Amino acid sequence: MSTEESVPAPAPAPAPGALLLCRAEPDLVAAVAPLLGERMPLVGAGEGWSALVPRGGPWRDGGEPVDRVAAGWAAALAVGAPWPVLALWWDADRAGYTLASGFRRPVGYVWLADGTPAGEDEAMRTFAARIGLDPVLDVQSLDRLTRPDPDAGQGAAAGTGAGAGVDARARLRGLLAVLTRAGITLPAGLAPGEDADRLGRAARALPGVRWTEAAGRRPTVDESRLAPWMPWVGGPGARALALAQTAAGLTLTAWGLRRHSGGWTTAGALLIAHGALGTAYGLTKRA
Repeated sequence: MSTEESVPAPAPAPAPGALLLCRAEPDLVAAVAPLLGERMPLVGAGEGWSALVPRGGPWRDGGEPVDRVAAGWAAALAVGAPWPVLALWWDADRAGYTLASGFRRPVGYVWLADGTPAGEDEAMRTFAARIGLDPVLDVQSLDRLTRPDPDAGQGAAAGTGAGAGVDARARLRGLLAVLTRAGITLPAGLAPGEDADRLGRAARALPGVRWTEAAGRRPTVDESRLAPWMPWVGGPGARALALAQTAAGLTLTAWGLRRHSGGWTTAGALLIAHGALGTAYGLTKRA
């Protein structure tokens, strides 16, 4: 056998992908998902959680980094909503997450492809506090994910929920193991690190899956459930919320333009449009 024949072919680089986990029932998520401008499968992901499975047009067709797109989408979904949005993302070089909640600064963490931690420990603790994890036991489990020791993954195998493994995608799986304590349970087939096409096929095959509407269309939903926070239904504080969304959109758009980030610029433009829609709806209601 020649030397060339004995050397295995290198594994293909992982394709970029993302999952958006919202702490809300699918009906509520469906009402705001058109903001993202891309139709996506929407499924339940545990008690009180939903998952959006994007095709990923901005990074597949537009060349935008997947982490920026996922973070921008999470921010657009979370601004003004009473629930946080967790974006999990990965590409050939890195993997990580971004948690967006209201108007607070998003928090996230990154691992290199080989599993080397590349984030700040304090960010992981802030993440735990915002998502409502146990400040002692769960934070200890998350801290293991910030250690460079590849043997830290043994925790998951032992059922402690602290698995880190060796590579970045295994780190994401370790993160999800901890998040089961917050109620997250991803349906079968929706594993972080998979190709977006494969994730989409798995999501479409799940019972109870639904598709979000295209931009500019809003699904029918009980407005009384949305009134406390969605401007277009004219709930309490709707005008103030619409103005806040417009201001946040202007800030995101300016930041995205400075950084030449299409993902953040798009998220800002969507928030501006959303705020303008709420303002116009409120004026129409009073007329």
